[in-house]
Amino acid sequence: MSDLRARSRRRRLTRLTTFVVALVLPAAATASVCADPTPAQPAVAPAAVAPIAVVESVAVSGQPGAYILHVTIRSPDTGCGQYADWWEVISAEGDLVYRRVLLHSHVNEQPFTRSGGPISAESATELIVRGHMSTGGYGPAMGGTPTTGFAPADLPTDFARSVELVSPLPLSCAF
Repeated sequence: MSDLRARSRRRRLTRLTTFVVALVLPAAATASVCADPTPAQPAVAPAAVAPIAVVESVAVSGQPGAYILHVTIRSPDTGCGQYADWWEVISAEGDLVYRRVLLHSHVNEQPFTRSGGPISAESATELIVRGHMSTGGYGPAMGGTPTTGFAPADLPTDFARSVELVSPLPLSCAF
């Protein structure tokens, strides 16, 4: 009989141990994994990213001295309060060559293509095409020449920033 009692006691003890381990172990594991030895820091919200207009492609037609650019832009337009308000052509030196002002938002037309010109450039002239967002400034640009085509360009964030205030600028937004 004592053998039977011993087995019963072991079973109860095993069940109790399993129960305690099941309750305590996850909490202990979580506490040790989540424990941070550094003092608590106040939570800082990540900086909001400004919406940008991205030039997705540039097609060229025309001839030297009078090129027409067909620029496709993707932008998070929501209406006149936030829309791609222009695209522009900049020389490699940072001078404004041409700006195509966009007169309305393109909420339900994404991406969209708008043409502009004539652009006075020779076939081998290096040009940069970039879009501008009414609320966020410039987005990623494309660079190239009228004859070789355009590809994404890696520009410094402050490249030709001063032309942002040069005319022509949008006077209003239709919708």
